[in-house]
Amino acid sequence: MNSTTPTTTTTPTDPVAEGDGEASTAGKTTAGNTTEKAATDAAATEGTTTRLDKAGPESGADAEQDLDREGHDDALDPDLDVDLDDDESHKESAGLGTAAAAVVSVGLAIVSLSGAWSGRVAAERETLIGQFKTSSGATASQQISEIYGDAWHATALVNGLFGLLALLVGVYVLVRPAFGAPSAHPQPGWIRAVAKGGIALGVLGVLIAVCMYFDLIVALPTAPAAAG
Repeated sequence: MNSTTPTTTTTPTDPVAEGDGEASTAGKTTAGNTTEKAATDAAATEGTTTRLDKAGPESGADAEQDLDREGHDDALDPDLDVDLDDDESHKESAGLGTAAAAVVSVGLAIVSLSGAWSGRVAAERETLIGQFKTSSGATASQQISEIYGDAWHATALVNGLFGLLALLVGVYVLVRPAFGAPSAHPQPGWIRAVAKGGIALGVLGVLIAVCMYFDLIVALPTAPAAAG
């Protein structure tokens, strides 16, 4: 009796080389690393863009504010310069005015002491009027009073007016700094000295004119008595 031994068919498989497995694993690892790097770069780019989008308007607003502030300052600077120039010119003109007034005060006082052409004209006018009054016949005393005395008094009056003007102008120069806006620069000493000199001479001229007008210094001449 024959016995049959069963046989099993085995399908052969291709052998896998060791090098091919390692290459496959390395390829998967490289692909994973590349994907992770691409994702990281995308995230970083997105974050940078977001930060730029947020910082952009703020930086632009700050820049516009700086430009507006600079433009406002530039717009104000000319006005400030003009105001400063006006103040300086006003102070300079005020100083020149007081200096000129002080010199004028001295000049008027000198005219008061020495006499002026206006006083001489006034004296000649009074002399002419006196001659008209005494032409029809007058005593010697009347002729002296009308011709000489009135002319003398007219001269004294004119000189006294010049002395009074010198006094008033000198006082104005001295008291001017007390009125108006206070100045950072005090009045120069020479201006005050000249003004005081004008005041002193003006007072002296007024006193002399008063004494002349009332015949306190030199009395009017008197006519000699007629021989009996």
